[in-house]
Amino acid sequence: MKGASPRYWKIYRINPTRTHNGYEHSVVSAAQVFLQQSISESEDIQSALLTCFYAPTNDVKSRAYAGLCLRCFVSEPILKACKKIHNLFASDKSFTYQDLLGFVLNDDGQSLVITDDDRKAQLVVNSEGKTDTAKYQFFTVKVLQTFKSDLRVRLSLENWAYLQTKQNPEVKDFLSEFGFKNLSDWALLNRVRPKQIERLSKQDANLVEVFHCCYRRDRIQQRKQNRSFGAKCPDPSECQLQEMLALLQKRGDNAVNNTKQLLKALKYVAIQLRQYDIWSYRESLEIQDPETGSYVTRTDLAYNSTSEVDVEQNEILEFLHSQLEITLINSIEQEVESSILRLQKSKKYAPFAAKFIPGLQLYYQEGKSLKEITDILQMSSWDQARRVFNPGELLAKVRSKTVEQLLDNILKKACELGLTTLPPAPDYLKTLAEQIELFADEEVFQSAAEEIRAGKNRVMNSRYAHFLCHNLQLASVISVAS
Repeated sequence: MKGASPRYWKIYRINPTRTHNGYEHSVVSAAQVFLQQSISESEDIQSALLTCFYAPTNDVKSRAYAGLCLRCFVSEPILKACKKIHNLFASDKSFTYQDLLGFVLNDDGQSLVITDDDRKAQLVVNSEGKTDTAKYQFFTVKVLQTFKSDLRVRLSLENWAYLQTKQNPEVKDFLSEFGFKNLSDWALLNRVRPKQIERLSKQDANLVEVFHCCYRRDRIQQRKQNRSFGAKCPDPSECQLQEMLALLQKRGDNAVNNTKQLLKALKYVAIQLRQYDIWSYRESLEIQDPETGSYVTRTDLAYNSTSEVDVEQNEILEFLHSQLEITLINSIEQEVESSILRLQKSKKYAPFAAKFIPGLQLYYQEGKSLKEITDILQMSSWDQARRVFNPGELLAKVRSKTVEQLLDNILKKACELGLTTLPPAPDYLKTLAEQIELFADEEVFQSAAEEIRAGKNRVMNSRYAHFLCHNLQLASVISVAS
């Protein structure tokens, strides 16, 4: 059909014989024919395909062909996510994006597959239109199984495929082999590296060292004896904590006096170690071209060059990328503090100021809805919880402050490089502001907003959520310690 995107009949799929990139991009004729014959030009293609695929009243072959078109479509964001993961985590060349393709780009582009009515199982459709349980699970179909098609609350299909690829259990297990895992505080302390210890204060370094003397020693011993040894690091036992206290006292370190204080101090060190990991694995600004093997400037940054500022210059790009995280962290801290202060000054909501951090932790760390938080924190109504916490309003304020600070810092940098003067020309300022806003949205705030809109089953896994949770945890520890 005219105007239809070839994304609905061209599929990316793994092909190990392609030594350069490990995948192929091929035409799926059956999908193209179905699209041309079954979808009218007046219809929204994706909506029509989704309706056809999910509707149990349709004949199974039509559903399967609609699904084949959608599988072609989602294969592109799956591939992009693999490359993005590689850019984020493999700056040391420990693995390539091709290593990830086998987990998620496993669709053959030929088999006809639908789901059962509950979307729990994948069913293969044979030439006679009969179905049988699929012995091999396509990840593209898994994306469609879990996709929420309600237009009012859903992520776009493209963003959903992208998110699901990053959350794929096999991909996450693979990354864990290289240390990229959401480790518990104890696992983080247990595997701490010398470079991390160097960044700690003497007191915090002492805590890590006595933790290793006791906790790591016992973990190693358990592993050797294989006696009730689990993969997860359990909480330190009371006996281990007492031993750590004794070792600290021998070192003349009396900053903590009991096991309760010691636990809090160790958790505070873990927060610092997580912060180190965030910065040490910051996204690279250059990527390796699989075709040539050479490194080129990333093209996925939403930042277009103009006649006045060549934004492809490495110095500006590096500065922009580093400043994004710095300003984001600062903005979150400032807006959380401002929100608490605003509540404290309000006659009506002052009693809820102390619940602001616990409420946001329930929302972002435990995935609770505002209705559930209302009951947990014993508030009078959902509307009251919304007025007190309002995650959307907090996000909007953090976004506004981040963009404002980014613009200010980039202008100063551009002035230093002789690219503009202060104050800049109005047109120059407008263009730069728009580009920075777009950059910040695509890097941080678009995914953060989609998380909030996703409803009950949202996964708070964006960069914004990550930094916010760090801030809340740090603020909570400091509040308890004081």
